[in-house]
Amino acid sequence: MITQTKRNAIRQRIHDRIRRKLAGTGERPRLNVYRSLNHIYAQVIDDQKGETLVSASTLALKTKTGGNVAAAKEIGKAVAELAVKQGIKKVVFDRGGYLYHGRIKALADAAREAGLEF
Repeated sequence: MITQTKRNAIRQRIHDRIRRKLAGTGERPRLNVYRSLNHIYAQVIDDQKGETLVSASTLALKTKTGGNVAAAKEIGKAVAELAVKQGIKKVVFDRGGYLYHGRIKALADAAREAGLEF
């Protein structure tokens, strides 16, 4: 059985490999996703300036539970609405080393439906 720390180290290695190939710019920032056991977080980041433009999380929205697909859909919709308000329509999706499945896919699909292109 793989321990949790080993699994996180593997995920971090995958994330580092993804980040070598992808970066957010001013015109097309990076939509980054982080998932913990109980919460999910999303940020729109301009890597050239090194600043977070928009962020949303289940902690910030104070949802009852944050570790499920429904919460991920809410966060995807919320981050997309905030980004569109700031004039950001196109982003690069950074899955953070997680598989594109479950909560990550739900967040991405909700963000697309709310107006983000990636």
